[in-house]
Amino acid sequence: MLINLSNHPLKYWTKKQYDSAIELYEDVMDMEFPAIAPYATEEEIKNLANDFLQKILELNKQKNIVVHIMGEMTFSFCLIKLLQNENILCVASTTERNVYVEENGNKVSQFNFVKFRKYE
Repeated sequence: MLINLSNHPLKYWTKKQYDSAIELYEDVMDMEFPAIAPYATEEEIKNLANDFLQKILELNKQKNIVVHIMGEMTFSFCLIKLLQNENILCVASTTERNVYVEENGNKVSQFNFVKFRKYE
């Protein structure tokens, strides 16, 4: 099973990304990515990562878990290290980024899913 721990819930995934996840991991579930304050200390990040580790370890007892983790970098890095120490595979989604500039100067980015890639 793939746990989607990102700011992009499954309901917003493209068909290609969802189908790829099902093909590779058989099942997918969302786990809400935490709101991380920019003034959070390293200790607070470590504590939060340990809280998420415990939640994921509980789920891993029931099914073989892979974690798709994309989000705030220091939290993600800390949690990925903890998960890897438990031999839990972590993946990122790769995308092609297309940027369009509107007439008013606003940039609009469109991301097209390509594949899942292991954190190694």
